[in-house]
Amino acid sequence: MLDLRPRTCCFTGHRIIPDKDLPRIMDRAEQTVRQLIEQGIVFFGVGGAIGYDTEVAKLLFRLRATDYPQIKVILVYPFEGFTSRWNDKQRAEYARLLPQYDKAVCVAQRASREAYLTRDRHLVDGSAYCIAYCTRDSGGAAYTLRYAKQYGLEIYNMTG
Repeated sequence: MLDLRPRTCCFTGHRIIPDKDLPRIMDRAEQTVRQLIEQGIVFFGVGGAIGYDTEVAKLLFRLRATDYPQIKVILVYPFEGFTSRWNDKQRAEYARLLPQYDKAVCVAQRASREAYLTRDRHLVDGSAYCIAYCTRDSGGAAYTLRYAKQYGLEIYNMTG
């Protein structure tokens, strides 16, 4: 079986991004994504969460529509119904983006904290690169970033 890991990048980041920082973070993310695509990266795994994941998905869909039709955007989500605690606006945006993914992978049968961690590990396990927005040493993004470092991914953190 063909190993797609060398051609795959995942993302991890916080759910809340200060409005004043969002343009700078996403500009850096776009520059990094473009660099990786130019190096032959084709597959991009996104976790589907509010915040950074959603912003990155919108960025990838725009790049695919304009400059890089060859890229594939894969949604890896923790369990069915994981958006149930989101507000109406967040759920509507998720529903609008959902059909644009090239593939969707559900990693767990039922809701649990472990399902989120399984999603995060699945993203990392299939990737050679990770583009992160992580400003803290705790939480899901920090967990995923530590796991990615242990696993030997090339990491780009958009915070600097």
